[in-house]
Order: sequence, then C-alpha cells, then structure tokens
Amino acid sequence: MEIDSVAAGSCSKENQMIYQEWFDFADSDSDGRITGNDAIKFFAMSNLSRAELKQVWAIADSKRQGYLGFREFVIAMQLVSLAQAGREISHEVLNSDVDFRNLSPPTMEGLDVLVAKNKKKKHSPQLSDPDVNSSTPVQTSLSAAWFSSKSSKKIPISSVTSIIDGLKRLYIQKLKPLEATYRFNDFVSPLLTNSDFDAKPMVMLLGQYSTGKTTFIKHLLKTSYPGAHIGPEPTTDRFVVVMSGPDERSIPGNTVAVQADMPFNGLISFGTAFLSKFECSQMPHPLLEHITFVDTPGVLSGEKQRTQRAYDFTGVTSWFAAKCDLILLLFDPHKLDVSDEFKRVISSLRGHDDKIRVVLNKADQVDTQQLMRVYGALMWSLGKVLNTPEVVRVYIGSFSDKPIDEAFTGPIGKELFEKEQEDLLADLKDIPKKACDRRINEFVKRARAAKIHAYIISHLKKEMPALMGKAKVQQKLIDNLEDVFGKVQREHHLPRGDFPNVEQFREVLTGYNIDKFEKLKPKLIQAVDDMLGYDIPELLKNFRNPYD
Repeated sequence: MEIDSVAAGSCSKENQMIYQEWFDFADSDSDGRITGNDAIKFFAMSNLSRAELKQVWAIADSKRQGYLGFREFVIAMQLVSLAQAGREISHEVLNSDVDFRNLSPPTMEGLDVLVAKNKKKKHSPQLSDPDVNSSTPVQTSLSAAWFSSKSSKKIPISSVTSIIDGLKRLYIQKLKPLEATYRFNDFVSPLLTNSDFDAKPMVMLLGQYSTGKTTFIKHLLKTSYPGAHIGPEPTTDRFVVVMSGPDERSIPGNTVAVQADMPFNGLISFGTAFLSKFECSQMPHPLLEHITFVDTPGVLSGEKQRTQRAYDFTGVTSWFAAKCDLILLLFDPHKLDVSDEFKRVISSLRGHDDKIRVVLNKADQVDTQQLMRVYGALMWSLGKVLNTPEVVRVYIGSFSDKPIDEAFTGPIGKELFEKEQEDLLADLKDIPKKACDRRINEFVKRARAAKIHAYIISHLKKEMPALMGKAKVQQKLIDNLEDVFGKVQREHHLPRGDFPNVEQFREVLTGYNIDKFEKLKPKLIQAVDDMLGYDIPELLKNFRNPYD
C-alpha cells in the first residue's frame, strides 16, 4: 500500500539541489515551511494562471496543513513543470506514467537573479552566524515557549505558520487554562503536549484473539515488525504501537511514556501494571512515515478480562480511541459472538462512532453461501452492541500474505474480496489527507467537552453549603448525579449527547472534595466561546488554499 506515487516528490540529485535552493529562497521565515503568502510571491514567477496554481496547491498540500514542506514543494514544482508543458493538472497525474525523477525543473522568470542576490546577503559578515538561517532552533524555541509552564509570554500571531501551530497557540492561551482550573485532566483526558499535536495519524485494531490483527498490520507493511507474534492462541499480550523509526527496535512502555517527542505521556495514569504490557515497535518503512498502527491484545471472554488483566483494559482502549483517526474492529467468521467484555470495549468507544470500521477477516475460510449468512449474523450482533440506527461499514476480506483461495470463495467471492480490499485500502489512504481536518475536529470536540465539564464542576461547587453538613451534601450530589447533569443542561442550554458518562464521572468524583473545586469563571468560558466562534474559523481562513 502506498500513500502517494513513489515517483511524485522524488527527483534526481541535481534537481534536488536546485529545488532546495529555491525552497530556501521562498521560505521567508526560515522555518522549513512555504506558507500561502510565500507561495503567491514565488509561484507567480511561473506565469501560470491562478486556476492552474490553485490546482497545484490543492494537490501538493493534500493534507490541508496550510503550508508546503520540502517534499510537497518538490511535488508542486513538478506539477508546475507539467502545466508549463501543456499537461492538465489533476490528482491522477501523480500516479501516471510521467518520469518524475528526470522531469526538468519549471521555468521561473527572474528567479536566478533573485536567488543570486539572496546568496550574497546570506554570506555577508552581518549574517555569518550559522544559526541565523537554521530552522531547527526557531522551531525548538517556539515549541518551548508554547509548552513551558515558566513562560507567560504570548506567542505573536506572526509565528503561526500552519493550522497545527494555530491550534497549539489557541490551546495554550485559551483552552488549557479552563482545563487546568476545573481538573479536566483528572476526569476526562490528560492535558495536551506538543507531541499530541505533531503525532502522525493512528489506526487502532481491536478484536477477540486470533482474528488476525497482527497479520493485518503485516499485510499492509508487507513485512513483519519487531515483537510481532502470530498464532491460533492469544499471542499479542500487550499494546504495541508500530511506528516509523531509524532502525528496527522495541522500546519498553515505561520508556515510551516519558519521551517528550511521543504522544503517549497520558498513559502514565494507567500505572506500571499497564506500562509493562505496552511497547513501541519502530522500523523504517514508507507507510509508517504517514500512519502509526496500534496493535492490541485479543479481548478475552467472561471475567478473565477484568480479573486476569492487572490494568483497566477498557480505559486504555478509550484513551487510544480519542487519539486515533480510525478504529478497526476485526471479526473472524467462526467467532461472531460479541462477549460481555467485548461489548464493554465497544461501548468505551462512545463518541468516536465516525472512526469505527468493521472488518470481517478470514472470510475466504467459508464459501459464498456461508459468507452471506455469516455477514447477516455479524450485522445482527453489531446492531445490539452499537445501538445506532445507521448501518456500520463492514469490509469483507482475507488480509494475510496468502492468496485468496478460489476453492472456498468461488469466482464471485474472489472478485468481491478484491473490491472490498481496495475500498479498505482507499479508506486507509485517505487518513493522512484527512489528518489535519480530524485534528481540528477532535480539538473542537475537546473544547466543548471541557466547557461542559467546567459547568458541571462549578455547579457542584455552588451546591455545597458554606459551613455545616458538607459531607452529607457531597454524597447526595454524587448519588443524584443524573439530576445534576439535567440541571446544568437546562441552565446553560447544552446538548445532552455531549455530557460525559454518568457512572464514569461518579467513580472519579468520589475521590475528590467538591468543596475544593473552583466557582464558575465567566472569563475562561468566554475565551473558549471566542475561540470556537471566531479564532478557529479565522485560523482556517488564513490557511486555506491561497488561490481561492
């Protein structure tokens, strides 16, 4: 599976040197990014029409980040070159028979003179400091300023050069103060860090043991990964994050959780019992440069899930569900029953229904007639668990290295399998392109949840007496939490579906002294309302296609 054409974005060493020179010139902030304003000035030298340049930007910035990195810049230049040669520019051109490696750079009118002048400036004595034109120190200091608890200095808007940068700034300035004041991190989700915003899109695989989760990842990678074990018995006994790295290695969970450049700090709250059953598997692979996979232990049946696991399995899956861009539920044709424990796990995915896809794996082990009945039985089982009127998307296939067996499926089955696999792979290919949109979606969802949480906490505080009988009132509030939620909902006109799970909230609340909570601070709420109503739309407007 490939996210983009291998050819697109690659070029000869000679052309790469030319593009690097152009990129450094066009990058006005020297932060390794070509923003919309940079692009308008630079691409104008190509003498292409605005409509053509709009299409070039749309294809090059397929992830909709609002800027072009060096690889995206090379793709843009190659597209400009094709447009100048009279070729129609579309997404299909990236997967065409064009020899991108040997494609000549485009003609950029007057660029050579400007680049030569720029070189002279850079080599002048005043700018001889080697760090002046380095992007790394700028980015490091920017991140440090955003996420340092010691620094109260506000980041100027001019420092924001992407949508993700803007979300980081908004989080630090407007959302994090609300979360910290009302202990959102203790009740719902840990405070976000720099790595949470910069992490690659994640795909989590869930299912009972031996449904082919690990084999599915191997099928996509077309190779094994460090720590992968496959067998008919429960073999994967831990959560394994498969991600890109310079070499093949496995990193223990305790080490991964404390690394600042990885988005797994929040897992510390599940304790050593979980971290000993968590590891990160790194390897160099082109697919892993775009997507990170989360392999999970098979869901056990009966009480074994709760009594034999020393950590909160459902809580961990819920944590990963919030971070993931796609959740694949894998089923085996011979294991269609949804146990009570698997039902609890699926219920923990509440609020992330749009991310869930179902895969009926190993479907080549039954014939076409049986497959029809198995599919019907699976839909019936899922209907009772998911509790939604909409039909969930189910992919049918056999995701392994073995060729599809026609003896089982017949010619119709084989054709069906191939189409279903193509659909699933297309769904996976879209993940990196939709990652930025998903990040915005999750950020807005988090902001709304934090706001509702603040209203609940401040209401509980308001109901506490000033002097006598605090313990009795607290217990009454905890016992009647459904009524509290109802009052908050009516008072502030909030949607009922956005409220947290009552039982989970009650469980956490019992460990706190409600009297120590903060009263409602309208300024903090107003800041988040302004962020949702004005700042985020303005941010998206600033980083849309510059030729719109």
